[in-house]
Amino acid sequence: MSIRLYDTATRSVRDFVPTHPGKVSMYLCGATVQSPPHIGHIRSGVNFDILSRWLTYRGFEVTFVRNVTDIDDKILKKAAEQGIEFWRVAQANERAFTAAYDSLGCLPPTVEPRATGHIPEMIELMQDLILDGHAYAAGGDVYFDVRSFPGYGALSNQRVEDMLSADDADPKNAKRDPQDFTLWKGAKAGEPYWNTPWGPGRPGWHLECSAMARKYLGERFDIHGGGIDLIFPHHENEIAQSKARGDAFAQYWMHNAWVTMADEKMSKSLGNSVLVADMVRRYRPIVLRYYLGTPHYRSMIEYSEAALEESASAFGRIEQFITRAMELVGTTEPTTVPDDFAAALDDDLGVPGAVAVLHQTVRAGNTALAASDKESAKTRLGEVRAMLGVLGMDPLAEPWADSGGGDAAGLREVVDSLVAVALEQRQAARARKDYAAADEIRDRLTAIGIAVEDTPAGPRWTLA
Repeated sequence: MSIRLYDTATRSVRDFVPTHPGKVSMYLCGATVQSPPHIGHIRSGVNFDILSRWLTYRGFEVTFVRNVTDIDDKILKKAAEQGIEFWRVAQANERAFTAAYDSLGCLPPTVEPRATGHIPEMIELMQDLILDGHAYAAGGDVYFDVRSFPGYGALSNQRVEDMLSADDADPKNAKRDPQDFTLWKGAKAGEPYWNTPWGPGRPGWHLECSAMARKYLGERFDIHGGGIDLIFPHHENEIAQSKARGDAFAQYWMHNAWVTMADEKMSKSLGNSVLVADMVRRYRPIVLRYYLGTPHYRSMIEYSEAALEESASAFGRIEQFITRAMELVGTTEPTTVPDDFAAALDDDLGVPGAVAVLHQTVRAGNTALAASDKESAKTRLGEVRAMLGVLGMDPLAEPWADSGGGDAAGLREVVDSLVAVALEQRQAARARKDYAAADEIRDRLTAIGIAVEDTPAGPRWTLA
């Protein structure tokens, strides 16, 4: 077994060698909770959930940290516009993000720290940087001196001389150099603040992740993830802060691509976002996960209704095989994934190749069903469930399986009973050779989104 990952820092695919054998430490930049999440926000959650699941399947003990930025310029602006406290905005949107992650089947991280809960760690980091000559206090703010760190710009492959001014300070004239970035923002009237040796204020965006990653994962950890929009300046600045302090920090940098609309990044500010809460009312959440999770994490996803419909059809074929196979062979637990599936995921989390193996296995399973080959069908079903489990898409496992008492389960039972009555009437019409009446019943079911399939075991219905 050799897992290989694309490392943004070296711009190459590298063999993955964890810091501690048998264990993986991973930090993902999570939500800045100024607004509810759109599907572009949640893509990273799905991608890194699949990575975590695959590493776990491969036998690693995974410690997964996904932070919440709950103090930020955008949050304060939203709070001011609404005339409420900043924490009310942050809490409401954090709950929306949690609901979105849960609805798409993302496992909870090992820990989900909030920025406001780690001010002491941030103050300690700033103290170390100032003592070592990498940061300075000025005008109530604290800045990082980018020219004091020779490696600045390496992650994003830029030279300091070619960079624009770091646009994260007010007033900017307190900085010694336009490229210096803000670690701590001095207090302004009406804004929340915390006391520090350099005066009251609040953290800059970049400071928090360095402090929280060190607290939970140590001075050296394995994987740091996030969207490609975070490479610069956020991740570049994290590296500068942490390595200037003396930490080895992240050994692999992984970045997922955007979900776009008309070739533009999906963004609330551009007015082209599709909120998760709205999408899960229009599409089954498991289909939305399939749509976001099956392209390669480094490939752009161009949003379209047609692509979502294709995802629904593709996943429907998988579900139909599972249903038919269980009718023939009964309940079958997940077994092991095929070698080609494993090889695809070991190669920089190649989910598209893995999904191709999944569909090949489904086709082989359908062939076995057509031949009434129970042994082969059972083998394929176990493999399909194992692969879906790694992808977080097994409809027979949590959170997708009916809980047996919830609203969804109860509704399914009611619908099942009503459709059964219609199918009994259809069968009775066919028995008396009234085929026009039988076809009308089937057509009416189709019109309301229920597809009927005639099988040797009798008619079966699914949502079309």
